[in-house]
Amino acid sequence: MRFAISNGPIFVDGRMQGGRAVVVADGRIEAIVAVADLDAAIDTVDLAGATLVPGFIDVQVNGGGGALFNDDPSVETLRTIAAAHHRFGTTALLPTLISDSTPKIREAVQAVDAAIAAGVPGIAGIHIEGPFLNIERKGTHDPNAIRTLDDEGFDAITGLSTGKTLVTLAPEVTDERRIGQLGQRGVIVAAGHTDATFAQMENAFTAGVSGVTHLFNAMSQITPREPGVVGAALANADCWCGIIVDGFHVDPVALRLAIRAKGGLDRFLLVSDAMPPVGHDRKDFELNGETIWASGGVCRRADGTLAGADLEMASAVRNAAALLGLPLGDAIGLATRNPAQFVGLDGTMGTIAPGLRANLAVIDGQAQVLRTWIDGKEVFGGMD
Repeated sequence: MRFAISNGPIFVDGRMQGGRAVVVADGRIEAIVAVADLDAAIDTVDLAGATLVPGFIDVQVNGGGGALFNDDPSVETLRTIAAAHHRFGTTALLPTLISDSTPKIREAVQAVDAAIAAGVPGIAGIHIEGPFLNIERKGTHDPNAIRTLDDEGFDAITGLSTGKTLVTLAPEVTDERRIGQLGQRGVIVAAGHTDATFAQMENAFTAGVSGVTHLFNAMSQITPREPGVVGAALANADCWCGIIVDGFHVDPVALRLAIRAKGGLDRFLLVSDAMPPVGHDRKDFELNGETIWASGGVCRRADGTLAGADLEMASAVRNAAALLGLPLGDAIGLATRNPAQFVGLDGTMGTIAPGLRANLAVIDGQAQVLRTWIDGKEVFGGMD
């Protein structure tokens, strides 16, 4: 299957370029050419002035389309979640399992392996967020599930055969040797739901922690005499920082200060922390036996505690531009190039370049998604 996409700006090399066309063949980007050089006989998708961007990459997706991954870790659940996010331009995601039992972790890993084998569009691996967390920073995680990382747990979280595995854990309750062993097995390790000190985080970075999950949320903060996890993440030039930009999880001023402290956007990435209401009419769901309500763009428990997010990547991109004062191109980079680099997918996706997978989205002037392709196959929209 070979076709071209033309007649609108294309986000290439970090900027919008006009007068270009993208040629797609066999699921990959074959070439980027001047419109004048495009083969007149090739089937062409007319952008009608809309903008072609790389497909968004979301490394923290708890649910969508009315489904929560923890409730039923199966191929069908993954298909439902992925489809809900396709309409918002997400072309690769890590379904995220919140703290649960070891058998449930194994079930989730097997489901992701099976979904990838079955070709479910957009499933790129798994994010196991907990249960190896600090109970003092549990957030909405089930306290009864939280425990230390033992041999059984290690085997469970390293069981994925294909795709990427991201694990969020609290370094201060995890042996540094274990962190190093996870890295040796190809697991990407992030610190989250952690009360670690600055010194403990420095040791964790040395052991193999490469990022922090939802910066500022569920972690020790900067204080005058103890910089904590937030201070360590901002002081370490190599630390990746996932950020939830919904206007509720973190004040935009704090995020702007964090970006300034870190010297720019290179190590930040947007995440949705999406829950079942994303892409679905029903705005309540059950989590750990408690009803969670999504209202006004935020998910909360009855006591007001945040419980994930009613957010997807297209909204996160718009919010990053509006709330953080970023050029749209920079906001797009936080949802494409940067997450691809964080989880090691940048050799196959995250930018529009020859040889990469044709994971693409079309956005209008308000950054609303009109169309989405994964490996050159349309999974949402259609403007023709």
